[in-house]
Amino acid sequence: MHRALMSLSRLMAILGGMMLSAVILLTVFSVVMRVLDRLFHWMKDADVLAGLGQWMIDAGVGPILGTFELIEAGIGFVIFAFLPICQITGGHATVDIFTSQMSERTNRILRGVTEVIFAAVLVLIAAQLFGGMMGKLNSGQTTLELNFPVWCSYAIGLLGAVLAAVVSVYLAIVRVIEMMTGRVMLPADLGAEH
Repeated sequence: MHRALMSLSRLMAILGGMMLSAVILLTVFSVVMRVLDRLFHWMKDADVLAGLGQWMIDAGVGPILGTFELIEAGIGFVIFAFLPICQITGGHATVDIFTSQMSERTNRILRGVTEVIFAAVLVLIAAQLFGGMMGKLNSGQTTLELNFPVWCSYAIGLLGAVLAAVVSVYLAIVRVIEMMTGRVMLPADLGAEH
C-alpha cells in the first residue's frame, strides 16, 4: 500500500512540476507580450518606426487573452499536486528543538496525533473542494475572458486534494497503530530532506 501511494504521490508531483513550468512560461510570455505591446503602441504614437509598430500591433503582438484565468487554474492544481508527496515523505516544516528532547514514545504519540489532525483537515479540504466544484458545475459558471467552465479548475485541483486526503488517512492509521502497539511500521521521517 505504501509503495503504491508513494508512486502516485511522485506522479502527482511530477505533473505538478510540469504544470508549474507551464505556468511560469505562460507568465513570462505574457509579460513579454505586454511590454512589446506598450513598445509598439509608443512607436506608433511617437512616430518612431510607426509603420513597424502598427504592423506588429496588426500582427497580434499584445496581451494574451485569459492569461490570468489559465494561471489561476494552473496554480490551484500545482498547490494540491505537491501535497501528497509532502505528506507521505514527512516534508512539512517541523520544529525539532522540543521533540528532540522527548522520549520515543512521546514522539510516537505526537506523530500519531499530528497525522490524525492532518488527515481530518485534508479530508475536509477535499470535501469542500468537491462541494465547490459541484456548485460551479450546477451553476454553469464560466470564466470571463475564455468562457472556460470554472468547475474544471476545481476538478484538476481535486485530484491532488483527494490523493493527499487518502495518503493522510493511510498515514494516520499507520501512526495510530504505531502509537497503540509501540511497533515501528514506518520510519519517523520518510525521506524528506530538511
